[in-house]
Amino acid sequence: MTIGHAEAAQEARRTALILSAAQAIIGSAGPICFALGALAGHHMLGADKSLATAPLTGFNVGVALGALPAAAIIRKLGQRDGFLTGTGITALGGLAATIALFQSSFWGFAFGLLLVGIGGSFVQQFRFAAADNAPPEFKARAISFVLAGGVVTAVLGPQVVIFTKDLLAPVMFAGAFAALIVLSAIGGAILMFLRAKPAVKAAQTSTGSGRSLREIVTQPRFAIALLCAVGSYALMTFVMTGAPLAMVGCGFTSDEATLGISWHVMAMFAPSFFTGRLIHRFGAPTIVAVGFALLIGCGLVALSGIQLWQFWTALILLGLGWNFGFIGSTAIVAECYRSEEKGKAQGFHDFVLFSSVAFASLMSGAVYNAWGWNMLAWIVLPVAVLCLVLLGMLQLTGQRQAA
Repeated sequence: MTIGHAEAAQEARRTALILSAAQAIIGSAGPICFALGALAGHHMLGADKSLATAPLTGFNVGVALGALPAAAIIRKLGQRDGFLTGTGITALGGLAATIALFQSSFWGFAFGLLLVGIGGSFVQQFRFAAADNAPPEFKARAISFVLAGGVVTAVLGPQVVIFTKDLLAPVMFAGAFAALIVLSAIGGAILMFLRAKPAVKAAQTSTGSGRSLREIVTQPRFAIALLCAVGSYALMTFVMTGAPLAMVGCGFTSDEATLGISWHVMAMFAPSFFTGRLIHRFGAPTIVAVGFALLIGCGLVALSGIQLWQFWTALILLGLGWNFGFIGSTAIVAECYRSEEKGKAQGFHDFVLFSSVAFASLMSGAVYNAWGWNMLAWIVLPVAVLCLVLLGMLQLTGQRQAA
């Protein structure tokens, strides 16, 4: 390894660690919204609860809508200033959601979570930023480093919910969303440690540079990796969104439901400490396949009964499956575009991904309201099997071409 290469690797690790720390703090917005978004919506609605998950859908719509603008802003302002912009939007969303809860405004609350989601679209760019700054052999591990920050998120987010949801009583849940403002300020302070780099010139960010977007996204490897990312993330959101409603509906407390989400988020991010090494050793497609096998396990456990341990076990398997499926898929996608193509490829990837996730979160409430928890679990099985089939076809095609 040359000195220049060693310095590049060291800088990549430094950047990944900073982004991981920021992910740990700012990323807590996600678990807070997941734990309370549907419950707060359920509380504000009348007899018809079918739209209870609409505020959480607002969060996911925000992530989808923000995907392309976030990528453009980061390219224009540079990573540090771009990410700080997103942090400010998250704080604004927390403020809007808090005000809406005080006014008992269901759609105002949904709008607040939409703003939090737009801020979250910048957080989603952390993993790409870590990979872009890393040598080829460190890319998968850089992505894992960033997502490993979610281990702190798994503890911090739910604990913030438990200790602040009644802080502004008698307005239920308002304290937890007000806490997003404080978390955003801390995350912004961490991001200030990123080295400021010159913004990329317009000529370098032109959508005409490199291959066309159509040529990039129609590569079988890119397309199937994107479908696997959508499958793993949408299934995770679909089940996770309905889980707190199902647990409370089965007589468990909101704190027990929140702790279930805590175990779930821990399972989502804890494996990130070694997922990158597993990908390097066994290959990304194999790890993605393991992820979908775990998602199938989640569905089967969920169908086995409605005791608290069954809910929590299903949520843990859901988180593990997401981790392997999503990180592996992201690593495959990162191999499918060149440096000058990353803006449009990443933006398109996240737009498709989070549009699908938003739809999944909305349908979760409607499906749960109409058919109950078991139907949520049944839907996991065919989607996971389809993704496994597509992944197998990709592997067979690759082996034939190699032969």
